[in-house]
Amino acid sequence: MERLQAAAMTLFQERGYADVTVADIAERAGLTKRSFFNHFADKREVLFAGAAELEAEVRRHLDEAGDQLGPMELALLALTLAGADLSRYGPFSTVRRDIIASAPELQERSLIKLSALSAAIQAGLSARGVRPGTATLVADSAVIIFNLAYDSWGDDPSVEFGALMRRFLGELRAAISAPAVAADAGGDAAPPAHDACMPARTGRES
Repeated sequence: MERLQAAAMTLFQERGYADVTVADIAERAGLTKRSFFNHFADKREVLFAGAAELEAEVRRHLDEAGDQLGPMELALLALTLAGADLSRYGPFSTVRRDIIASAPELQERSLIKLSALSAAIQAGLSARGVRPGTATLVADSAVIIFNLAYDSWGDDPSVEFGALMRRFLGELRAAISAPAVAADAGGDAAPPAHDACMPARTGRES
């Protein structure tokens, strides 16, 4: 599998994602197309290798953790421990990020994978008795922090991954605790926080 991943990433970087086929990847790796499909459903999945294993590891760490941590600290610890194995993808992390950013279909797939990771965290927290609303907020926030940390780590793999997780958690906490900013120079108050958080409505109002 690693030979196929290395071949795919190299080809994506050389030719661009759209101009690389499964046959190209298999040939570069010295394997057959059948070997490729034994590991990946399509060429998109090369970019998301390990996603299912990451979810399973996160859930395992959540299930095995003690009771001394709060929900957010617990979720971030599970992600940090589970993400330790991502170092093997380090040489291709920035290439992967740029490739995903270049294609809407890959951006959509990335969101699906991140949503599945968040759902795994929600399930793990709920199993520990965390309220559903809290579990959702924590899981979504933790996944955002994880994604930011992973991108930053790709730019500088010498930085300890856990330190990056703590850094972005600190930034989130600072943003939440920051005072509201006046709406304009005239000093008008900012709109109430609940207005800003309400989802946009679609369709005819009842």
